[in-house]
Amino acid sequence: MDFWPEYLASSWGREFVAGGIGGIAGIISGYPLDTIRILQQQNSNFGSAFTILRNVVAKDGPVALYRGMAAPLASVTFQNAMVFQIYAVLSRAFCTSVSSNDPPSLKGVALGGVGTGALQSMLLSPVELVKIRLQLQNTGQSSQSVKGPVRVAKNIWRNEGFRGIYRGLGITVLRDAPAHGLYFWTYEYTREKLHPGCRKSSQESLNTMLIAGGLAGVSSWFFSYPLDVIKTRLQAQSPSSLKYKGILDCLRKSINEEGYIVLWRGLGTAVARAFVVNGAVFSAYEITLRCFFNNGSIQV
Repeated sequence: MDFWPEYLASSWGREFVAGGIGGIAGIISGYPLDTIRILQQQNSNFGSAFTILRNVVAKDGPVALYRGMAAPLASVTFQNAMVFQIYAVLSRAFCTSVSSNDPPSLKGVALGGVGTGALQSMLLSPVELVKIRLQLQNTGQSSQSVKGPVRVAKNIWRNEGFRGIYRGLGITVLRDAPAHGLYFWTYEYTREKLHPGCRKSSQESLNTMLIAGGLAGVSSWFFSYPLDVIKTRLQAQSPSSLKYKGILDCLRKSINEEGYIVLWRGLGTAVARAFVVNGAVFSAYEITLRCFFNNGSIQV
């Protein structure tokens, strides 16, 4: 009975719980924009973001924008909790000269983010595979008609095996490792510029959290977006319709068929979503630390 109070009193417990709550806030706030982004990346014939939004809602109703959300929502609490927990450990491990009372250096923040992104890809890759397959159903881009994330995952395992479940893992690591380094560095750098001294005092305004978190998401997505386009196309494949043999083959064929613009298709939607989602993630994370664990204060 003494486990939870002792666990939550530790820094690991606080980071884990706050990170999980932040992840839930991010998924719920940005999932409709994520669905539109996936459709834009997969086929240029779908049109603009507003056209896709209108067509999807007219055909299947607003609930279609949340198709496949159960897969990331079921795992995002644990995944995001682990991301913030691993990041807290690694960011300090890379700057041993910093005392326990001081925040990690920006170099430690960046290196800790890179390590965190690489490790979390092992969990994220299968989740995003299932999510993409669900999002592309009933759009003419997927032959699957299996409903629900669990059934889709079982179907992938049965037809494609372990290799199928981890289809796109390599490109996910290439995307997430450097992107997470930039992500955490941008957040810590921006919040300190907006509210000097807040990294040490943990006292800042909600606007600072929203803006710093939003800009962190935008910078990381802008940097990694071409890799995300390739990842989407690789993971959308099934054994019966293998168009691409690998990352370089997908890159070459996509550019030859649709030009370099294909690597940036849907970027506007992704950037808008990134600002909303990551502003919500960091705000929920910081508010949880302060409200439940008395870790600083929030200024309105």
